[in-house]
Amino acid sequence: MCQAEDRPPGQQLAIDQGARRVPDRVTFETLARSDDVPGQLGAEEMKFLIIGVDTPAPELYFVNTKTFPYHYFFARDALGIAQSNGVFNARTYFREDRSNLAGTIIAHDRFEPAPGEAGIYALEFWPTDPVGARHVALAFGLVTAAMPFAAGKVAYHPAGDTQEALYARDAQDLQSAGVRTILTSELFAAVSYVALNLGEGYGVLSVIDPAAARPPTIRDVALFATLPNDLGHVAGVISSTPQTPLSHINLKAKQNDTPNAYVRGAPEDPRIAALMGQVVRYAVTPDDFELQAAQPEEVQEWLERIRPTQPQTPPRDLSSTAIDDLDDLRHGDVDRVGAKAANVGELRNMLPRAQVPDGYAIPFALYDAFITAHGFYDRAAQIIADPELATDAARREEALEKLRKKIKKAELPPATAQAISELHARFPEGQDIRCRSSTNNEDLQGFNGAGLYDSFTHRPDEGDLSKTVKQVWASLWNLRAFDEREFHRIDHLAAAMGVLVHPNFDDEIANGVAVTKNPFDDDWPGFYVNVQVGESLVTNPDPNATPDELLISAIGEHGEYETQVIRRSTLTSGGAPVLTAAQIVELTGAVEIIQARFKVIYGAQADPAFAMDIEFKIDADGTFVVKQARPWVD
Repeated sequence: MCQAEDRPPGQQLAIDQGARRVPDRVTFETLARSDDVPGQLGAEEMKFLIIGVDTPAPELYFVNTKTFPYHYFFARDALGIAQSNGVFNARTYFREDRSNLAGTIIAHDRFEPAPGEAGIYALEFWPTDPVGARHVALAFGLVTAAMPFAAGKVAYHPAGDTQEALYARDAQDLQSAGVRTILTSELFAAVSYVALNLGEGYGVLSVIDPAAARPPTIRDVALFATLPNDLGHVAGVISSTPQTPLSHINLKAKQNDTPNAYVRGAPEDPRIAALMGQVVRYAVTPDDFELQAAQPEEVQEWLERIRPTQPQTPPRDLSSTAIDDLDDLRHGDVDRVGAKAANVGELRNMLPRAQVPDGYAIPFALYDAFITAHGFYDRAAQIIADPELATDAARREEALEKLRKKIKKAELPPATAQAISELHARFPEGQDIRCRSSTNNEDLQGFNGAGLYDSFTHRPDEGDLSKTVKQVWASLWNLRAFDEREFHRIDHLAAAMGVLVHPNFDDEIANGVAVTKNPFDDDWPGFYVNVQVGESLVTNPDPNATPDELLISAIGEHGEYETQVIRRSTLTSGGAPVLTAAQIVELTGAVEIIQARFKVIYGAQADPAFAMDIEFKIDADGTFVVKQARPWVD
């Protein structure tokens, strides 16, 4: 309990410290700070502290969160509470008989559940703090009375598993106390704007149909009604269907600093419709997008600013034609088989074998021998040198498609054909086989190349495995991959394709992506997860399908992991979670190992920003499997 000698009672505060009332939005913004919170970049958040909740006269204080990022420092320096940090925390969190109550008000200005309704102020507590109905009702009553400008727009938001479980128990009590409550599923389902990647770009504002013949280019600000499964380098992305933050499209946006946002009803937005087909400047900010008419010369100036100035030659080791077992590979083999295959070899040696696919890696040398034997390097060089193709994306795609067809139809050199036939024979008869791209210019630090190349499943009725291997090899010459290399000045003729080969497993129960860091708060270790049911891919999502979006961080009283649900999958029944509690525990254990080991492998022990981007699945028999791991690019 806070005794009288601990603090002066009921004092007023200077605005640079805090306030007793927040009468208007101007005062709110004076006290709030802009911060990334789960589900929203750059949200305005204002902390509050209630003193003496175990007395007949509790006192509410709003914290100037720009001055005091933590409640304790506000209590000590603004209120003069003479307690150690440990004593203050013991009286404020994780107990029913507490003296204080600490929370946050977050402005969700783009919450628009219906026409004419906009904005909500979410009243939240530390996600693992088991705040019961009595204290929630107390805080809600005091806050709503002291924020008259937000009348009818304040709602309690249970922010994690702990509080959602308490809400399920206390819902009737909260309703009886007049507490408006909003669950995560409702909060984020009704947003009209989500900034996925901040930045600016210049290009022609163009409606892009993923099925159309003309592909978008770096000179397009692309508006998508339906998200494509793959995308080349563009000047900006606007989508009118929700995106997953860990989709290939957004991973590419992060890699290339491409502005990317979800805008509900984008084609009908008058700001967008008025500039369709024109050269524009497009910017994504935390609060909204910006779209203005621009001049063609501005596009060229912008391209010169952002494009690398020096040519790059990716390393490739052609010294060995041996097809290696993944168990024999380590990250050091990256220049021979590609980072994807080499890193899966590492995973096989750091995780339980059942959690990583068992398979093989076809080296760059076999691709090189095949391409050399048929003179395909010469044909590629002609495409690279043709000035007309450089300025015409449709014709460039036509030329590349012809090259891909030739690659798929060409015969393998005898030694290569024999090596791949022997590889095929290592798999049980009737086994579906997955062949995945593993180039020397993807899955690297600073360049992940997400979605540039293609992977294929070889079915038993498709004949020799070489057919599918050639499909993967041919994808090195996809338009999106070609244009990405061209933009980054990567030597096309030094690019090489390896192939990661392992059994394919259909009918998976779930698939997901995890980033081994807490992207919202560096002070708390954790990781960020998108996971979806079945085979609706997180990386290449089905139209209008959004996954479970989770933040799993070590914020418990004793460092325990807590799951905060940002949004639930649109494909589960009744908002059910995609993963079980046991599967989350298994995922957590694997992620911890992967982060620690790859930090050493990449020499990033001193880099607090280092993280890995992990793809995983729950296969048909319920086994947790890590499909790949690569450095996170942000």
